[in-house]
Amino acid sequence: MDYSEIVREHSFGTWRKQSGWKPINLISAKGSWLYDDKGRSYLDFSSQLVNVNLGHGNERVIKSIEEGLMDVQYVSPAFATKARANAIKSLLEVVPKGIHKFFFSTSGTEANEAAVKISKLVKSPKYKVVSRYRSYHGSTLASMSLTGDYRRWFTEPNSMPGVVRVPEPYCFRCPLKLKYPDCGIACANYVDYVLKQEGNVSAVIMEPITGTNGVVVPPKEYLPMIRKITKENDVLFIADEVMTGWGRTGEWFAVNLWGIEPDIITTAKGASASYLPVGVTGVSKEISDFFEDHMFAHGHTFEAHPVVLSTIPAVIDEYKKLDLLSHVKEMSSYVEKRLNEIKEKHKSVGDVRGIGLFWGVELIKDDKMTPVGTYEDKYNGKPTTVDKITSYMMERGVYIFGGASWLVISPPLIINKEEIDKGLNVLDDALQISDQEFHENRSK
Repeated sequence: MDYSEIVREHSFGTWRKQSGWKPINLISAKGSWLYDDKGRSYLDFSSQLVNVNLGHGNERVIKSIEEGLMDVQYVSPAFATKARANAIKSLLEVVPKGIHKFFFSTSGTEANEAAVKISKLVKSPKYKVVSRYRSYHGSTLASMSLTGDYRRWFTEPNSMPGVVRVPEPYCFRCPLKLKYPDCGIACANYVDYVLKQEGNVSAVIMEPITGTNGVVVPPKEYLPMIRKITKENDVLFIADEVMTGWGRTGEWFAVNLWGIEPDIITTAKGASASYLPVGVTGVSKEISDFFEDHMFAHGHTFEAHPVVLSTIPAVIDEYKKLDLLSHVKEMSSYVEKRLNEIKEKHKSVGDVRGIGLFWGVELIKDDKMTPVGTYEDKYNGKPTTVDKITSYMMERGVYIFGGASWLVISPPLIINKEEIDKGLNVLDDALQISDQEFHENRSK
């Protein structure tokens, strides 16, 4: 049965104009693959929205959901359940050292909302929060206000007050017009300046690696400097690991790459393999101790939903059984090698960057490194070169997420070399589109 027409007519396609939306009618998914009603298969080369980390159809996680439904279907978060206790015990095995207590929600945006509210309660009367321009933290009021990219523009001026933005460590297009390493990591030092000049700052929130805004990996000195700066200024550090968590970088969480410990960590997506909606906000013991004698003024109906939480131990068990972190590191080296070979072939590839199974390919349209698309293009719904490439790849059986001027390669962590080759070979062919535009601009 074709469900696409009723879906298109009576539900919204997100972050797009509705005209022209023709969703593919998917009927099943398994491993790294999606299948439609026409008998076509598609390699899921971006894990949908960088979230189906264990791949589709993992039987152990599905079984955990079935068992959870047979146990307790729902109770108020005022009660203790076996699923909640088991999820906590499993999380404590993998979260960064120092994280002691958790608030459970149903999405990454809710995890970030909770983190911001907690920071303001703990640091009251401080209320300002520092975030970066090239960032995405969610679509509800606080998280969208913290977001730096064009999606924030749609809701302004209806934003949370007290948000202060700083430049990101985007070495390929340094916002401060400097060059690493001679820059002295000026973008981190700038955060120190902002904290001292603003005053009343409760927290700094950052994606350790920028996600859908280009997979920007910071210089090795950056995050340790930020952590030192937040401590010196008595400001909480919130690590938004909604995308970078759960093995995406070859570590349980990306902050481990730099050996730093956040005051608050937020995650979602991969925590349940994305088979059920989940969000997790973890805090340090110092923060949890604060609420022993102060009101924890937050909560909602589906907080700590027992069926949802039943997935977390199963997910962690699967990671260990499959030795996925080692697999990701092995595949990382292979993807890096292949992508750099592709970069050498294509003038339109300006930069390749990433770690683990989280990579960005940034496209340019001339020798001046001009991006093939901008945030303004995305805001206005203007089709871009990236859109042409993602459409071409989809027609040839590879689903990939595209940004303004970059592609995000973030397949399920279970992917093998043959599947990686399939995706990268189609990408290699698709880049003829941006190469042609590059040559046309060069000849002008």
